[in-house]
Amino acid sequence: MVFGTFDMIHKGHEDLFRQARALAEDPYLIVSIARDSAVERIKGQKPRNNEETRLKMVQGIPGVDDALLGDEEGHMPHIVASRPDVIALGYDQTGEYVDHLEEELRAAHLDTRIERLKAYQPEVFKTSKLYQ
Repeated sequence: MVFGTFDMIHKGHEDLFRQARALAEDPYLIVSIARDSAVERIKGQKPRNNEETRLKMVQGIPGVDDALLGDEEGHMPHIVASRPDVIALGYDQTGEYVDHLEEELRAAHLDTRIERLKAYQPEVFKTSKLYQ
């Protein structure tokens, strides 16, 4: 399972999906799309594309087996419902959803492993830089 805004899809995202799939012998990649309200709260601005548009965009990507919208409040309910074996975090993902994730997974009785993925040319392929 991976998480993100995915306001546009670029080679950095494609590499994120590839790396995440490589973490499992028989991968089934679930992509959680951040809700509009969460993006605005965390990034201080609305995404350019609304959550339904971003969801449809990600659903059409080869190698993505399931794409879903994250929770309106918090982040654990849809993780618990999905029961992922692995959560793959992007190299730059920090903050409220990440800081206590391991403890929250254990409290929910999940054996989900957390892996940190490598950056793919972050000086070029970062949505905030591509949208300038």
